[in-house]
Amino acid sequence: MSRDATPADFPAILALNEAFVAVLSPLDAARLARLHAQAAWHRVAEVEGRVTAFLLAFREGADYDSPNYRWFAQRYPRFLYVDRVVVAGDAQARGAGTVLYRELHVQARRDAVPWITCEFDLEPPNPASARFHARLGFGEVGGQSLHGGKKTVSLQALDVVAGDTPLAAVDAG
Repeated sequence: MSRDATPADFPAILALNEAFVAVLSPLDAARLARLHAQAAWHRVAEVEGRVTAFLLAFREGADYDSPNYRWFAQRYPRFLYVDRVVVAGDAQARGAGTVLYRELHVQARRDAVPWITCEFDLEPPNPASARFHARLGFGEVGGQSLHGGKKTVSLQALDVVAGDTPLAAVDAG
């Protein structure tokens, strides 16, 4: 089950982020509150009352300092940028991430947003994210080096309008 995130979920969201901080950017309570307030989409998945996953996304025009968000903002007039999606280790491969993305895709179609965008690390590598996003139909549209070359990301986009993506097929079903 998924639902909109609330401030009551912040401790669980921060714990999930910290568990995967090696492939995410650090997050503290104050920054999470600011991001939540600006987010176009912030949802959590839960099992038996426990938050097991979250997805945080922004629309164009957000006041967000992420270099990856800014990359997309310079190139895409309308988009939803997935800043982070995290699934608890013991809940991975059970569909929570796919459900969150499927719901985001439905919302993007409803709002006539043509692109869902995101990035994942190439260096240090994040092969699980690469496989997950490829399975959903995302494709590389660019890349950039960050933090003085210590991090390299693959910038990804999913065409929401196309009817032949795995998420579009799920929407129709």
